[in-house]
Amino acid sequence: MYHCRIHFYLAGRHCRLFEIIKKTPPLKSFTHSFAESDQPEKTLAAEADVILADLHGADANEALQTLIAGKRENTELVVLADREQIKFLENEFSEIKDIWTLPMSDEEIKFRFLRWQQNYKLGKDLWQTDHFLESAINNTPNLIWYKDKNGIHEKVNTSFCKTVNKTREQVEGRGHAYIWDVEYDDPVCIESENIVMSSQKTCVAEEIIQTGEGKRLLTTYKSPLYDIDGSVMGTVGIAIDVTQEKAYEQEIINKNKNLETIFTTLDCGIMSHTVDGKNIISINRAALEILGYESQEALEKDGFEMVAPSILDEDKPALREALYALKKEGDNVSIEYRVIHSDGEVLHVMGNAKLVEENGKIFYQRFLLDCTAQKMQEEKKQQRQMELIQALSIDYSLVCFFDLDTGVGMELQSDDDIKSVQGFILTEELSYEDMMDLYIQKFVYEDDKEMLRKAVSRDKLKQELADNKQYYVNYRTMAYGEIEYYQIKIVRAGVWEESERGVVLGMRSVDKETRSEMEKKILLEDALMQANRANKAKSTFLSNMSHDIRTPMNAIVGFTGLAISHIDSKDQVEEYLDKIMTSGNHLLSLINDILDMSRIESGKMHLDEKPCSLPEILHGLRSMIQADINSKQLELYMDAVDIVDEEIYCDKLRLNQVLLNLLSNAVKYTMAGGTIGIKVIERAGASEGYANYEFQITDTGIGMSEEFVSHIFEPFERERTSTISGIQGTGLGMAITKNIVDMMNGSIEVKSELGVGTEVSVMFTFSIDATQKEPHVIPELMNCRALVVDDDFNACDSVSYMLQQFGLRAEWTLSGKEAILRTRQAVMRKDDYSVYIVDWMLPDMNGIEVVRRIRKETDGNVPIIVLTAYDWFDIEKEAKEAGVTTFCSKPLFLSELRNCLKIMLDSGDESQDLEEKNETLRTGRIL
Repeated sequence: MYHCRIHFYLAGRHCRLFEIIKKTPPLKSFTHSFAESDQPEKTLAAEADVILADLHGADANEALQTLIAGKRENTELVVLADREQIKFLENEFSEIKDIWTLPMSDEEIKFRFLRWQQNYKLGKDLWQTDHFLESAINNTPNLIWYKDKNGIHEKVNTSFCKTVNKTREQVEGRGHAYIWDVEYDDPVCIESENIVMSSQKTCVAEEIIQTGEGKRLLTTYKSPLYDIDGSVMGTVGIAIDVTQEKAYEQEIINKNKNLETIFTTLDCGIMSHTVDGKNIISINRAALEILGYESQEALEKDGFEMVAPSILDEDKPALREALYALKKEGDNVSIEYRVIHSDGEVLHVMGNAKLVEENGKIFYQRFLLDCTAQKMQEEKKQQRQMELIQALSIDYSLVCFFDLDTGVGMELQSDDDIKSVQGFILTEELSYEDMMDLYIQKFVYEDDKEMLRKAVSRDKLKQELADNKQYYVNYRTMAYGEIEYYQIKIVRAGVWEESERGVVLGMRSVDKETRSEMEKKILLEDALMQANRANKAKSTFLSNMSHDIRTPMNAIVGFTGLAISHIDSKDQVEEYLDKIMTSGNHLLSLINDILDMSRIESGKMHLDEKPCSLPEILHGLRSMIQADINSKQLELYMDAVDIVDEEIYCDKLRLNQVLLNLLSNAVKYTMAGGTIGIKVIERAGASEGYANYEFQITDTGIGMSEEFVSHIFEPFERERTSTISGIQGTGLGMAITKNIVDMMNGSIEVKSELGVGTEVSVMFTFSIDATQKEPHVIPELMNCRALVVDDDFNACDSVSYMLQQFGLRAEWTLSGKEAILRTRQAVMRKDDYSVYIVDWMLPDMNGIEVVRRIRKETDGNVPIIVLTAYDWFDIEKEAKEAGVTTFCSKPLFLSELRNCLKIMLDSGDESQDLEEKNETLRTGRIL
């Protein structure tokens, strides 16, 4: 993160040595500047961060005295001296950082200066780490302390000092009682620290601390501190003062209970106004809606005075009289009245008013309950018997009246449909048994006939209706070969006595409702299964997170303590800090996944589509995962098959996130020696101005079960916990990936087999940037011959296709030896190849050897392009000696090959060395 500028002062005449140092590149995060003089000068020494003093042939004491007198306190002084001069430097050893004994070879100079650079950087790295650590500790609002075995505070942070109202000098070196201004050390605190030291585990607890100002409630996290020999030497603690928060929490809980009681009990509008009725103090939304106003201002503007203008005029006097009857604080009254809205709707309101005193002022507190529905219900009850029959006549296909004692009845209503289906017509006076037998025989589904006969027998109806006013039976009918769900409803009619037991019977189709309920039941069952699965997944997630988050946190806390306790040991501190950084990065990735999922679910993640280059995206992905690929000793294959449209519009960040997540999973779940592949295919069938792309990510990893693949995109799903598999994660990665793919109107497919590997295909349709297309044909290469040498058939086919787009006659071979033979034959025929494209890795001989042999067979000027998946700078020297013209990275895109060929033709200078050509090529790619 830091950047360091080092200003060197080169004092002396040793030009060769100083020239080597000036040419040596600075390390990452550093820049160098230089000042020089033949004789030591105080002014130049005062401006320098580092002084390199060449004492050869000079008065050592005089030169050193000048430099030491002029340099700043923190300036490093490196002395270059002959061996016989060293004995004269003894008195100044405390001012000298290092002594380089002359003479030195060029290699020794480079080595010594490199080693000095590394040591200097180590010091700056240590400063940055210490700065980060101290900033984190002292800027957190939580209390942090370090104690020895006896409970003495060795180190505390700023928040700790503020909490106890003491300086760091007053706290460090003192015990609990003095710091917290109490008479004795807290036994609970002592006991918890003893438990931590004896169990060597982190202890989390809430502790009540007695202080001079009263009790404080702390949530504490205490962990053991270890000595150099591994024994426990004390504890480190982190505490959060939650005293005030707990008090606020309790206060809020109490207030919420009171409010909840009021709102739950009344479930109504609330308003308050002054005693004179002219000013509204407050009113809630429910009260405004009941009274028919949009806002308090609208109500006041309409002329509120004790009662709202929307109350019916005939009800206003009674309401005012009831309100004026309240004389003292606590008096209350209830009254019913009506409100008419602007659209003519009339509401019945149950009102309650009470005189309330608050802060010495008395006002009306009023509650309004809309009881319109209840009023209407009461009115309906008065005509229920008549309306019941009328409703049955409307809703039911057949309605009849029967006397259960005699069995005689009559038809009240029937529609034509039921008559035509049943094939019978009811007479004016019916026998209940005959009608039901005929209906069941002709209309009811075979499996339900016996059940319905028993359910609607006269004895059964008398039994059921003796205690209930109505009785239902559901059954199935069969008409025209179709099953339909029906219902018979029997309702008591008139006065139900021993001598007169009449019923109204109605039949109606409930097919839609029944089937809808069945579908809802299925949906509910599915939803329940999904909810149970989600709950199980979340429980698993919480269990995993409890482990996955505690694991790096324990490491961070533990190694932080170790680093502090070994602060003077650079090697150990560096080791501990590396482990802290690793754990911190892992913890950050867990949190980022959770935050990404939160942003997606809240709708806060949006796409930002801009022009993008597929080659840049693919090469960028290679760079990002190459280190992991190398560390796990995996093989990475990247291929772009017949990509014509390389310039697209998309959200590059989200596309990278999808592909990088899938590639990272492939790397994570593939063991050493395995293979990772990404293949990009441009599919046909896209509309004009668009292109279809398929990204295939494959691996030879551990694979997944078929059952797990079906749930892989569900949040928190993980086939195995990190404890079992040793691979950590939130279980959110694929859910996030699926959501992003959906946002980009794409699709994703996963195929996997346990122990074999996984293939993930992601399909997108992107609009293309037609303005970036360039003509393919290169006139200078029209009808020229080209030879492609690669052991992968698909690669040969793809590159040959590209060359043909440029007007070349492309040939290919899978063998390096075959390529040399073809070259020899072409030379003999005097029909030489104009361009060679050779893969770096071939099975029978490596690409460099193939290039070397081709150069021997030809005149040495033919362009030879080497395809490689590696960083060509590592092999540049060897390639230059062999005769390689330039390099192209895999996967190879059409535009990259065109630029490569065009730049080589345009450069035209065969004397231009390989480094210059590559620089030209890199610049050309940007065009």
